[in-house]
Amino acid sequence: MLAQITSGTVLGVRGVLVRVEVDIGNGLPAMCVVGLPESAVREGRERVAAALLNSGYRIPPRRITVNLAPADMRKDGSAFDLPLAIGLLVAAGEIEPERVLRTCMAGELGLDGEIRPVRGILALALRCRDEGISSLVVPPYNAAEASVVEGLTVRAPRTLSELIAYLRGEAEVPVVRFEETPVPAGTIELDLADVKGQAHARRALEVAAAGQHNALLVGPPGAGKSMLARRLPTILPPPTMRESLEITTVYSVAGRLGRQGLVRERPFRAPHHTVSDAGLVGGGNPPRPGEVSLAHHGVLFLDELPEYRRHVLEAMRQPLEDGHVSLVRARIAIDYPARFMLVAAMNPCPCGYHGAGAGRCICHAGQVQRYRARISGPVLDRIDLHVDVPPLGDRQMTDDNTGESSAVVRLRVCEARERQLERFRDRPAMFANGQMGPRDVRGHCRLDAESESLMRAAVRRLGLSARAYHRILRLARTIADLEAIDRIQTVHVAEAIQYRTIDRADTWYVRTGAR
Repeated sequence: MLAQITSGTVLGVRGVLVRVEVDIGNGLPAMCVVGLPESAVREGRERVAAALLNSGYRIPPRRITVNLAPADMRKDGSAFDLPLAIGLLVAAGEIEPERVLRTCMAGELGLDGEIRPVRGILALALRCRDEGISSLVVPPYNAAEASVVEGLTVRAPRTLSELIAYLRGEAEVPVVRFEETPVPAGTIELDLADVKGQAHARRALEVAAAGQHNALLVGPPGAGKSMLARRLPTILPPPTMRESLEITTVYSVAGRLGRQGLVRERPFRAPHHTVSDAGLVGGGNPPRPGEVSLAHHGVLFLDELPEYRRHVLEAMRQPLEDGHVSLVRARIAIDYPARFMLVAAMNPCPCGYHGAGAGRCICHAGQVQRYRARISGPVLDRIDLHVDVPPLGDRQMTDDNTGESSAVVRLRVCEARERQLERFRDRPAMFANGQMGPRDVRGHCRLDAESESLMRAAVRRLGLSARAYHRILRLARTIADLEAIDRIQTVHVAEAIQYRTIDRADTWYVRTGAR
């Protein structure tokens, strides 16, 4: 008898339905799995046999052929254990075929029949909804994320025996309902008001948050660079439902979601400088999302930027520009989303104290030049704001007065984002000025005569590239949005330009050897 069970796998962050076909025929007892299965899928035969035996069922001693369709796509992971077990029982006549129609199943089986978690359930649930499949059976650990998808009946039996009893009409498995995950009590929330002084850097972060711009913080140790960066998510607008689904899908595919149903906060990722290129942008065997994808719709913080290996930083150039990572291998091509804000921090020199006071820096010009050369020009050119974070003075450190809280700054940022959403209402994929291309810049960043003169002077004196020129215009547009002004003015252009001058001053220092 032939049985067909719907299951699925994940390609990148996209769910793909797979039909598990099980045929029990005449011949010597054996089980053959075809359809380009990887080792984890082939090993599932032994897990399924033991799980069925320990659940009170035995595989018929006949020739069993299992096909995973489409057969030209490689299948990896242990999610096919559960549909294979049910397919064997349907083919053996233990379960009526009508009970598994329009139902998708995915889950790993333990030898005792326990249904264990797998990756990418949310992506599979979204695909089921799009394909008109009404029911989904998942492990209990993955039930919360699957229940996020509306219009889908989700059941999460604990064991294979429970599922078999339900499919035979002997018991009931309750439907899982979506519930918001509460914030744990006692959670310490970061606040921008914790930062003392640094009015210029605070303003720069507000501009960056308002327009989805990348930022580089340069200053000596202890100036507050990491403290500022870690508070950036607190002034970003809350993610929309669509953004939350995208974030949750990435974490589900990466196996980092846990029992959480829906990620309601923007992610903040801070990988160590020893991270590999595959760890940063994704890859491996099987491929997994990297840090740039885990920071999707959030913040990627690279502390001590020159300490990262050069080829690792260069691998970020495509996602910084395009908002996604394209991994092309001999057998597969995968896209991962990577629309993130990059915030990097670095010292001005190897010892870290250039500009922190007379006599504190012990580096000579050659050392500083080699230190700064670890970051290529193309990478720096993709960072919109280059922000000086000077050391705090004694008055600033002892002053009890605090600056604006994250809630106050977030309100202004949200108002600026609303203006941008209205501006790009005909472009659903675009939500911030930092995403504008050259054509959008020409249409939305028009300058008056005085502002054009200032920009021409900046291009001549600073040697700006065409990319840097457009990024300054986008920054000026964001600054104007923060002030609720429709047309860019000279003061907005001037502020945007000064966010590109810090690296020029350091270049002057290197060339002259001055201190």
